[in-house]
Amino acid sequence: MDSGPSLDERAYVRGGEQQTAVKILVVGHFAVGKTTFIGSISEIVPLTTEETMTRAAEAVDDLKGVSGKTTTTVAMDFGRLTISDRVVLYLFGTPGQQRFVQMWEDMARGALGALILVDPERLADSFPVIDLIESYGLDYAIAVNRFDHTPSREERALREALDLLDDTPVVSCDARDEQSSAQALITLVRYLLNRAS
Repeated sequence: MDSGPSLDERAYVRGGEQQTAVKILVVGHFAVGKTTFIGSISEIVPLTTEETMTRAAEAVDDLKGVSGKTTTTVAMDFGRLTISDRVVLYLFGTPGQQRFVQMWEDMARGALGALILVDPERLADSFPVIDLIESYGLDYAIAVNRFDHTPSREERALREALDLLDDTPVVSCDARDEQSSAQALITLVRYLLNRAS
């Protein structure tokens, strides 16, 4: 008996032409906007695992420099973006807390690259993230998430502060805005294509 995909599967898999699936990680430190980023760009309703933060979490998750955060990702986020008839990006967002590092390693398997979101006011929190992505051997681009009332910084100063290689792309974005998020992903995909050629 031949069975087609269930209704839920059709939301994630397109019929018709052969497509190439590209796995991209969306990573960053705690409360940098990964869930928001995937939610703004995904062409499907994103899978999220957001849960309400509890008082117990206050002792574990550092909320210094973070305002208004009431939920946190406890497993992963997932979204999809078709960028051409033949290429589909599958976006996997990781939780930002150190206790989930093992999950990051599992999620990195098969990924083509990573978009690292950073908060320009908490750059030091990005060092462990960059170190992990480099240890997995993944190429990456940096997306500086613009938060309300955050002063802008020059790209050169950001590069120096994050100790980036000259060819590592750095793009400014607003994770809440679809077009801005799309531009960050396009920057990463172009970089990955150039590295592959």
